[in-house]
Formats: sequence, C-alpha cells, structure tokens
Amino acid sequence: MGTPAYILPLSVLIFLLASFGPLAAQQNDIDIYSLTLDSKVTSRFAHTVITSRVVNKASEAREAVFQVELPKSAFITNFSMIIDGVTYPGEIKEKAAAQERYSTAVARGQSAGIIRATGRNLEQFQVSVNVAPSAKITFELVYEELLKRQLGKYELILKVRPQQLVKHLQIDIHIFEPQGIASLETESTFMTKNLADALTTTQNETKAHIVFKPSLAQQQKEPGKTDTILDGNFIVRYDVDRTNAAGDIQIENGYFVHHFAPAELSTLPKNVVFVIDKSGSMSGKKMKQTREALVKILGDLKPEDQFNLVIFDGFVTQWRPTLLQALPENVEEAKKFASRILAMGATNINEAALVAVRMLDESNRKEQLPAGSVSMVILLTDGDPTTGERNPQKIQENVKAAIGGNYYLYCLGFGFDVHYAFLEKLALENGGVARRIYEDSDADLQLQDFYQEVANPLLTMVKFQYPQNAVELLTQDNFRVFFQGSELVVSGKLQPQAPDLLSVQVKSRLRTQNFTFQTEVNVADKEKIFQSPKYIFHNFMERLWAYLTIQQLLEKAVSASGDEQKNLEARALNLSLKFNFVTPLTSMVVTKPEDQDEVQVVSKPVEADNDLLPSFPLFSQNARISQDSMFIRSKAYSRSRPAPHFKTLKSFYKTNLDKSHPLVLSSPGPMERQPHFILSLPRQSNNHIPEALCVTVRKSSQPSLQILSDPIQGIKVTGKYEGSTDKFVWLQVSYKTPEVKVRVTQDSIVVTRSSGGKSSSYQWTGTLYLVMPGLKLTLENGLLLLSDSDKVTIGLVSLNPPALGLQLILRNPGYFSSQASGVVGQFYQDLQWNPSTVENKRELSMRGKKYTVTRKSVTNFQRSRGTTPLPTFPCWSLELPL
Repeated sequence: MGTPAYILPLSVLIFLLASFGPLAAQQNDIDIYSLTLDSKVTSRFAHTVITSRVVNKASEAREAVFQVELPKSAFITNFSMIIDGVTYPGEIKEKAAAQERYSTAVARGQSAGIIRATGRNLEQFQVSVNVAPSAKITFELVYEELLKRQLGKYELILKVRPQQLVKHLQIDIHIFEPQGIASLETESTFMTKNLADALTTTQNETKAHIVFKPSLAQQQKEPGKTDTILDGNFIVRYDVDRTNAAGDIQIENGYFVHHFAPAELSTLPKNVVFVIDKSGSMSGKKMKQTREALVKILGDLKPEDQFNLVIFDGFVTQWRPTLLQALPENVEEAKKFASRILAMGATNINEAALVAVRMLDESNRKEQLPAGSVSMVILLTDGDPTTGERNPQKIQENVKAAIGGNYYLYCLGFGFDVHYAFLEKLALENGGVARRIYEDSDADLQLQDFYQEVANPLLTMVKFQYPQNAVELLTQDNFRVFFQGSELVVSGKLQPQAPDLLSVQVKSRLRTQNFTFQTEVNVADKEKIFQSPKYIFHNFMERLWAYLTIQQLLEKAVSASGDEQKNLEARALNLSLKFNFVTPLTSMVVTKPEDQDEVQVVSKPVEADNDLLPSFPLFSQNARISQDSMFIRSKAYSRSRPAPHFKTLKSFYKTNLDKSHPLVLSSPGPMERQPHFILSLPRQSNNHIPEALCVTVRKSSQPSLQILSDPIQGIKVTGKYEGSTDKFVWLQVSYKTPEVKVRVTQDSIVVTRSSGGKSSSYQWTGTLYLVMPGLKLTLENGLLLLSDSDKVTIGLVSLNPPALGLQLILRNPGYFSSQASGVVGQFYQDLQWNPSTVENKRELSMRGKKYTVTRKSVTNFQRSRGTTPLPTFPCWSLELPL
C-alpha cells in the first residue's frame, strides 16, 4: 500500500509536496532535489509548467505524492511521470469513459485521485506512485489559463510551499505584452529581507522577467536547521498600455485575439437595489461583516446614482418605497438603516427578488431613472429558500420573466450552505454573474471588491464587428455592459483568403448616444511579433481561442436546458478532447507504472460541487489516513510569533533588527502609557537632538484625526482615536503615487490599490513583501514598513496586551517638505530645542508654544509575548493636548 496520502489545509495556487513534507520526507526518505515552476504569459494567456524531481533514498520502495494547487479557471493540458527514462503520460478522455476505469479502480480497493476544490480560487491535483530504492522520478504538470482583468489588474498567483529544503528551486516567469506593460508589481507572503536577495525583476517596454532562485541557506528558517521558510503566496500583478481606444489585436498562426478596455470614459449612472438576506442563518459574524460592507458600499455611491435597500427573512422590507438619488443625506440615512439590520427568521428569496424588480419597474415607468443609466439588483443570501416559493426552478422562471432582459442580476452566495447552482443560473439568465463569498475574516472586503467590479459601468450594448470575408469561429462578440477595470476579449480564426488588413468596429451605447470605436491592423506585421520562442509556444493563439470558447460554452450551458444544453456541452467536449484540456466534461486517466491495471482518474469540479462543504480542510474519501499523516499545520494562523526587538531606537532607524533573541511579554508591573507616535527628528546645527521623540496625545474621541499631510510627498495619514481607551483603533496611510491606501487595525492590515481597486487583507502574524512602482511594503515580525528611495519611511505596529492599540513610527524625515502638517507633521516645521539645566528634561518650542519633554525609558511592546522581560529604549516623551 505504501505511505498514506492526505489532503493539506487551504492555500493558494501552486503547492508542491513529496510525500508529507519535511516530517514524512525524513521518515520515508523521499527527497525533492529539484523543483521548478516556469510560467510564460503572452497576451494574457498563461502557460505554466511545474517540474518536480524526487529520489528515494531508502533501501526499499516508498510512495511519492505529487500534489499541486492550481487556479480553478485553469485547464490542465498535460501530465507525465518519467521513471527510468520511460514516460508515463496522463490520457484525457470523456468523463463517462474515464469514470468506468475510476469505478473499477475503486471497486478493487485502489487509489483513484480527483481534482478537488481547496480554497477560493483553487483546486488540487494529486497523483502518487511507488518509487524503487535509489530510483528517481520526474513529475511534470502543464496547465493553461487566460488571465482575467479585474479592478484594473491581471493577477498571476503561485503558492510556494515545498515543505523541505530543495537543492534546486526556481520560479521563472516571463511576461510578453506587445501592447506595452504599464505597471508591474510583485508580492510575497513569505519573503524576508534575506530571501529578497534571491528575487530579481527585469522589465522593458513590452517584456518582464521575474526570477526567484533561493539558495539552501536562504531557504532555511534558522541557520543549521532543515525547516524551510518558504510557505506562502507569490503574486505578480500587472496592467498594459492602452493607446488605442478600439483595443489591441494580436495575430499568431492564423488566429487572433482582440482585447478591448478603452480608458478615459465617463462612468454611467446606475440604479441599484441591494437585496440582503437577514434570516437566522446570517446571524453573528456574517451579519456583522455584511453590515460593515454595506455601509462602506453605500458610501461609494455617486451622487448621480439611484439606490434602495431590500432586506428579507420570511418577510420582505423596503427601506424606502422608491429609489432615491444618492445624495449625502440619503446615503447617511441608508447607512444608519444598514447598521441596524439584525438577523432572524426564514428565507423568502423569491419575493425579495421580485420586490426589487418591481421597484425598478416602477421608477422606469415613471421615467425617474436617468437616461442611459444601468439598472441592477445585487442579491446576497447564505441559504436556500425556506418560505414562500421554494422551488428553485420556479423562482428562476419568476425572476427571469419579471426582469425581462431589462436589468442585471448579480447573486452572492455567502458560505457553503447556499445552493450555488441555483444562484449561478439565476444570475446568468439575467445578464449577471454569481460569486461565492467565503466565510473568513475578510468577507466584508470580498463583498466590497465585488461591488467595485460592477460599480462603474462605462458602455452598454457592445458589439464587435469584423468583415465577413475575414474571420470565422468567433467567440462571444456582443456584451450587454462593460465595466471600468475589466476587459472584453474576442478571439477567432482568420479565413484563408482574408485581406492583408483586418479592420474592426466596436459599436456601443454611451449614455444615450451610439458610439463606434474603429481600428485596422496589418496581418503580416502582427504575426511577426511572435517569433521569439523564449516568450511563447507555437499555436498559443489557437489554444487561447479554444480555452475561451470552451469557457463560454460551459457558461451558456448552465442557463440552457434540454437539447440546447446537450448541444453546447457536446461542442465543449469535442474542443476539450481536441486540445487536450481537463474540463468539467473530461477526465485524465493516469496509469501507474508498477501496475498497468491500477489507475488514478483526475476530474475537474465546478463551483456548485462545493456546496455544503465546510471552508476548513477535510480528508477526501479517497485519502488513506494513518497516524503518521494526521497532522495539520497552523503556524500561519498563530499570533505567537516573536516580534522585532531593538537594542535601541537608534538601531531601529538603521533597520538593524536583532532577531537572534526573540522576546516574549511579561507582566511589567504598573501599566505606563505607550507613545502613539515615535518620531525621528532632523538633526539640528547645535547637535542637541535626542534619540527620538515619543508623542502621546490626549483628546476626546475623534472619528478621524489628521495625523500627517504632505502634499509634496503625496502622503496623508489619518486615524481614529478612542479617548476612553487612549488608543488609535485604526490608522490609514494614503499615497498619491502610487495610488494606494494602507489601513491597519489591531487585528489586520488592508491594502487597497487605486480608487475602487482591489483590497487585500493580511494578518500581523504573517510576512509580506510587496513591491510596486514608487512604494515597497514589508511586514516581518509584526512590523509593517512603507518605504521608497525618495519617501519618508513609515512604520506601523499593532501592540500586544497589555498595551493594546496602534503605533506610528517615522524615519527619514529629511524627505518631508515645508508643507508638512498635522498632529505629527508640525514637528517637522518650526520645532526648536531649548537648553535646559535640569537633567533628563528639556523644553521645546513649536509654533509659538512651549512644551516640556522628559527623557524616559520606554517599553518596547512590539508584538512580543511570554515571560522574558521586554527591552526598553531611551526616548524624549511629550504629552500633546489637542
């Protein structure tokens, strides 16, 4: 039987494992000696090859498990095992044919693998094989996907978690975008300062090359130890230049792709009804997060928008009888209503959706909706209908008939108790999409991000038109609405006798006017672009076309029925087999070399397959479990990691962190006030400058306090001070270039890119290394640093008990301009230190006011726990009344 296999906890995207990671590797002598990930992205089409080489160092046969997590949107296209020079490939078959072999294997008590969902955007591929003593085996997996533009970025996410030190480990990413790369950023949740030296990024106008190649020493969690520090996400985000409003056309080997995302368009007004489930199952954290997200979303409405709220359990309640314009006073009243929503009762989805549609109908009939506006219903629910009309098919029929193609319906399913297939069909039949909201600490951000995707409609009734004698086999070429931050993609085949010049018109509605975008490209010139094999593989455009066609056929099949559905699925199946894609209609049969009759069958799930599954990991029915394999890694969620400890504050300003003696918290006796701000000050000519200035404020509670503003630096820091607890409950740093907001609370860090851009949430106990043009964010040992070569460095810390709260640290103050202002900004203008004859006391003058400061030893509470006494550092303390 070999060594049992098991399913690991949730993670993101690429996860490679030999047997059970470090523990099992040592026990079973299966060693990964090489692990490479090569990803080529061209015209948004990503081709990824994962290669793992292992050796059995034992004197008897051992089982090696190859396990990868890949995007749900990706299609596996090839898998092979190479043993003793012989290649054992996976064979892709129609699911029904593969299922027969699967059932036979299960009946014989043999392992039969399956791709299963393991997270928000992931699914897990796993195969296992017995390896003879001293034998080597190579696993190779290939998958492809078309990167989708969301909130202004394309995102390639990889998981790096080898679970052991690997002699040769390398991530190699090539990006080629003929349109030109407008922005590029990399992010890692495992990167340390030492590991950052193994990361190199080179970029020119159209190409980027990212290499991560850590040495064995860099991979070590501690010197001399065998544990690896590599455990987290590696993310690449980018966007492209858009100089042609009609979009960009690329051509390769007789196929073309047309990317359309015009910039500089004004946003259309929208009419939106939020339909919120407040049944009993939404109680607790779900309802709290929904309220918080709804309040934030309401604040993002534009004055020209119209809106209303419908809440429902067994009964349906309208906030107002009709839609209201999103004027400040209406929005504030809606926020108060939303913040008081309580969960109880049953679930009447049918009546709630129909009330929202009737509300739009009534406003439309009275001509109260702005001309050229976009009307939508956003439905959030966490369960099945339990009262009123409970038949899902009947509800779908009722809603479809009521909407009549006039509005868009978006369905959000909260958690895993929802009937996702029902919501998906309900949305797709009415011009929208469905999305699962995962029960997690950032559920409110998931809701906000989804709203931002549909918050800014730019065009309606978009139709791509090409010469009839030029193209064939087009993918979807008409779209009801185009949103800011997204992209419309059309692909097709050029006819054999196509003209040398390919022209295109994109017709649309812009408010009440017809609007046409036009462009023309030279076919031969475009084909010359893709000559370098370094950045592309042959026939990639045809595979892009096939991938997009299959995805769209499967989506259409969801809302179809009868013969129409069968026809759509048959077309998708034929393409899946022709292009060797593992899709929901096909499966991959992997034959084990040690027994030609023993097979593993890999099938691709759909989102609806995840209904009624919990969000925490389970062992699959195919997994074989033993005491050796029953362990769960939870380090990523522990809040007990040691914090930075600085011998003195001055050493911190030099960023020399002493990590060799991690400190833990002891009871310090009577609690002293901790400074809210620790400021490095410019050295004055008399050199009478203290080590640092520690400032505490004393003020009644303030919903928003301006702490720092420097318009020249393009930096603004605000925060909410709570007088009763003497702490800041949140701090926010906003940058003008790049347009980024970093908001921290005691529990989490949220980074939001651009106005209405994607929000990412991080925990203080994790690590982060995020590099974007003009800003670097690093989180290590509980200290978040925001820096750049020409900016003031800002440090943020969440203090552990008993000193709860947030702390702001500033250094490199020489970059402040003469226009710096705010609670701490004023210290960088007219500050003067006056001589004093009293030891450990000084007087400072600032804007005509005099303050006495006292030299103290301040306790460093920065995220440390335990019994070891905490260190202190010298600091001149000032209590600043506001």
